[in-house]
Amino acid sequence: MANPYLTAPLTPARPRMFDTQRAKVIWILVPILSAGLAAAVPFVVAAVKGVVKPWLAVAYAVGEIAIFSIAFAISPNPDDKSPVPGFLLVLLIVTAATHTALLDNDKVNVGK
Repeated sequence: MANPYLTAPLTPARPRMFDTQRAKVIWILVPILSAGLAAAVPFVVAAVKGVVKPWLAVAYAVGEIAIFSIAFAISPNPDDKSPVPGFLLVLLIVTAATHTALLDNDKVNVGK
């Protein structure tokens, strides 16, 4: 009788977003250095590579547009003193950078 562990098909490895640690750092810097304007880019690339499901990339793109729209609606003039738009943008940047760092984490299963 054949051993089921030897004859079972190998499961394909999940695609990886980052090949090296340097690539991971560069991708994490994308939302930070772009001031949040490219917060969804790492997730779109990850969706194209098959690392995450496309709905996650769409959710990030919609969320980015919504946050920038809300920030500009709250404070349309450069002379406004409201801290809310800045807080929203910082929140977007930190969230996108953190989630980008977690793209290859095997313990996180949301969107994979």
